[in-house]
Amino acid sequence: QLVESGGGSVPAGGSLRLSCAASSYTYSSGSFSNYCMGWFRQAPGKEREGVARINLFLTTTYTDSVKGRFAISRDNAKNTLYLQMNTLKVEDTAMYYCAARWVSCDSWNFTYWGQGTQVTVSS
Repeated sequence: QLVESGGGSVPAGGSLRLSCAASSYTYSSGSFSNYCMGWFRQAPGKEREGVARINLFLTTTYTDSVKGRFAISRDNAKNTLYLQMNTLKVEDTAMYYCAARWVSCDSWNFTYWGQGTQVTVSS
């Protein structure tokens, strides 16, 4: 299970920090640290898009629209994934989802999904 938190409403230019806790996780394939973790978002009327992902070696990948503003990180000791979002824009408004995939981190194809947390940025 992946449980997101930290969403909310902020004015443009503001910041939010999303968290994703992996509880009772599917450890049949190993520990949380062995999973590629990612953040996705879906705005109304739009397809879901990958925002950021982080692999086992802490290498990160970002979609172009958030580079320099968002930062993904993970705390393997706490089984938690984070997304620090700064300089938020109205177009960042979306439901944000946490996702996981065993080991492989070379694409935006993920296996496990959370329920999402809403981020709303006002002008």
